[in-house]
Amino acid sequence: MTKERTQVADVDRSLYDFTKSEEGYERYADGLTPDIVRAISAKKDEPQWMLDLRLKALDEYHRRPMATNWGPSIAGLDLDHISTYVSPKTKQASSWDDVPADIKDTFERLGIPEAERESLAGVGAQYDSEIVYHNMREEVAKQGVVYTTIEDALHDPTWEPVVHEYFGTLIPMTDHKFAALHYAVWSGGSFVYVPAGVSLDYPLQSYFRLNAQGAGQFEHTLIIVEPGANLHFIEGCSAPKYYEANLHAGAVELFVKDGARLRYSTIENWSKNMYNLNTKHATVGADAKMEWVSGSFGSHVSYLYPTTILAGDRSSCEFTGITFSGATQDLDTGCKVILNGRDTTASVSTKSISKDGGINTFRSSVVVGRHADNARCTVSCQSLMLDNISRSDTIPAMDVRNPSASVGHEATIGRISDDTILYLMSRGCSEQEARTLVVNGFANPVSKELPMEYAVEMNNLIKLEMEGAIG
Repeated sequence: MTKERTQVADVDRSLYDFTKSEEGYERYADGLTPDIVRAISAKKDEPQWMLDLRLKALDEYHRRPMATNWGPSIAGLDLDHISTYVSPKTKQASSWDDVPADIKDTFERLGIPEAERESLAGVGAQYDSEIVYHNMREEVAKQGVVYTTIEDALHDPTWEPVVHEYFGTLIPMTDHKFAALHYAVWSGGSFVYVPAGVSLDYPLQSYFRLNAQGAGQFEHTLIIVEPGANLHFIEGCSAPKYYEANLHAGAVELFVKDGARLRYSTIENWSKNMYNLNTKHATVGADAKMEWVSGSFGSHVSYLYPTTILAGDRSSCEFTGITFSGATQDLDTGCKVILNGRDTTASVSTKSISKDGGINTFRSSVVVGRHADNARCTVSCQSLMLDNISRSDTIPAMDVRNPSASVGHEATIGRISDDTILYLMSRGCSEQEARTLVVNGFANPVSKELPMEYAVEMNNLIKLEMEGAIG
């Protein structure tokens, strides 16, 4: 008798969990010293102000103690055994034909070149510490849109003053210890500038692949959307599994000017040895809108709380997120919204799924300023646990300083109904197929907000996580 194969079992795990040789790569010594910071800056031939910023951040990093009273333990992360710079010895290419074969194969297996051809206005691909490919459609460039690396922008006399003006202003190095670390050793990332009134028909995308073992990735993304402009930016992340800690401590600074709109979509599929300590902040002008769509599926430990400052009157924010934690994962995620303008509105809707002892913690922080007349904010958090050994917590915080504001929070935590599973099994589904269908339905509000190829990727990730969930 032939054993029936389910759709879950047919998913190929090798899509993400494969490695490439580091032979011939440039790898700096483990640890964190002024010499390493100077070497990174010198390699990039940076202006003096950036080196000064790096060294100041290094001092800040060493000055700050490691936090021990917030979130999951990061005791397994030892910076003395993390290399902060690893790079393939290849120049940045603007054609996939010029990317080295092993790196090109990595991104082809992840579907990046195909996605670029079919549905993207531009792509940046980072491999370990450096961007290896960057390109944008000619018709987009003709609209005045700039999409490049921050390193390239620093060497452009037009854009270097702009980077100097904005870089590090939304996320100060004093924000937390790993923000200081980021500014000391940052490498790679994207610089995006969308002129006033320009609306992009297709998204821009950056994909970050960490291949090296025992290393960190510290990309910096800086996006400026001028008044009345419209941009959808997609961020993808993945890494193979190793048996020692890796670190991701990137930073994202988003400036959404008056009347502009920015959607920032992320699917993070880091390996389960990754410490994901990423920081993302956005500031939003009058009559402007910021949208976050976030999917967190990987990493051993995550600290991730995108922050939105609604600075302008009638500005708005929508945050839609999903987190999936399995065995060995402790994911502490959520968001923060600061409503300072009048008639501002914010909507937060998140879902979390935990199984096999996975831990999900959702944190929300809503701050309503004294002058935020008629501010409105709703927070909804739904959690689904697939067994009796997993855990889900909700930790809301509200600081309301204007009596005309309206702020609400709701949270639900539950398990899959046995009646639902029995009904689906009576219709021909196996138990595993039934549970996967329920989980996909639970995640659908997030999935439908993603571009098609990322919605497919998210559904595949759910199927991967559900494999073996029974028995």
